[in-house]
Amino acid sequence: MDSSVKTVVFPIAGLGTRILPATKAFPKELLPIVDRPVIQCGVEEAVNSGINQIVLVTNPDNTMTPSYFEPNERLEALLAKRGKELDLRKVRALTTMANITTVHQAEPAGLGHAVLMAKTVVDDGAFAVALADDVIDADPPALRQMIQVFNEVNNPVILVERVPHEATGRYGIIDAVPAGNGVFQVKKLVEKPDPNHAPSNLAIIGRYILTRDIFETLEQTNQDADGELQLTDSLQLLLERRPLYAYELSGVRHDVGTKLGYIKALVYFALAQPDLEPPLRDYLESLR
Repeated sequence: MDSSVKTVVFPIAGLGTRILPATKAFPKELLPIVDRPVIQCGVEEAVNSGINQIVLVTNPDNTMTPSYFEPNERLEALLAKRGKELDLRKVRALTTMANITTVHQAEPAGLGHAVLMAKTVVDDGAFAVALADDVIDADPPALRQMIQVFNEVNNPVILVERVPHEATGRYGIIDAVPAGNGVFQVKKLVEKPDPNHAPSNLAIIGRYILTRDIFETLEQTNQDADGELQLTDSLQLLLERRPLYAYELSGVRHDVGTKLGYIKALVYFALAQPDLEPPLRDYLESLR
């Protein structure tokens, strides 16, 4: 499938503090969702959206995540010797599904800073940013939905999801006007508003289609009170220069960066597997 967006950036240099101590020595993006790590879910979404250039923005100590997509000759030889052809095909497919580039972010300094680290490896034109923590089940894939909107509006697109009004204080929220078919033209971005004054309940979630002018905007954006460079602040600055659109997700999102969200995702995707669904459902019923 051809796509106007060829590259996606995955900012994965965070420390995974919301699910410590599991992530103390193990990258959270490699935590399994049944039989696939979190990062594979995101990469497959990108590939199924026509994107074949994957940029991993990692911390310098993280060699495990890039190596997941590299050949493992010893494992492949063992699987071949034991006649495990299906497993062998799955392992080999990881090394050919996309072109993987790794960029280092020396220390977590905000989502905007992570995106800025990818400036030298992102091609001209539009590119995507995907937060691996947001594992999305959608048909067509979420990024593909957004690319279709981008092709229509020819301006940056952010993904949003409706949340309960009392939860708006935990998200970036958009003030926007409907443009039809789940698309909104953004007037303002409000970071973690008081729920009593939130302009809507449309929360920004972890998918973006951006254009290269975001890099100049990021370089002109001030750090926040914690010394971090936030993508939301840069998008607000970009909004002063060009239109910005939002698209309401058609699909199911799980925030696997939290303990409860991770557990929900495990159950959700396990129930979608025919061999696991009956015994798992029986087990869940037995807990009542």
